[in-house]
Amino acid sequence: MFGLKEVATIENGADSEEEYFVSLQVAINSLSAWSMQGSMGRAMMGAIDSGHCMLAVMPTRDYWGSRIPSRAEVKPGTKGSYEYVAERMGTEWADQMAAAMEAV
Repeated sequence: MFGLKEVATIENGADSEEEYFVSLQVAINSLSAWSMQGSMGRAMMGAIDSGHCMLAVMPTRDYWGSRIPSRAEVKPGTKGSYEYVAERMGTEWADQMAAAMEAV
């Protein structure tokens, strides 16, 4: 579940790259994190753009009301999809991010 621990990890740094991106993936999955301060949304979008994290299972809206699609709504291999993460980071990493989705 997304909470203060994840916010602190994202904002103050993590012990490892893996911990940082798992915290971001949990934030993405929570949907409510999209309505937080701008730096949180930028961090989540940066992780999706770089292929470290994938979109959540459900669509949502950000602070400004812009629609954030679900990962099922994007084409496989495009930003936000499982395949995009697997291509950039490997299937083991993508599986870990997919598992983080189930933790929310």
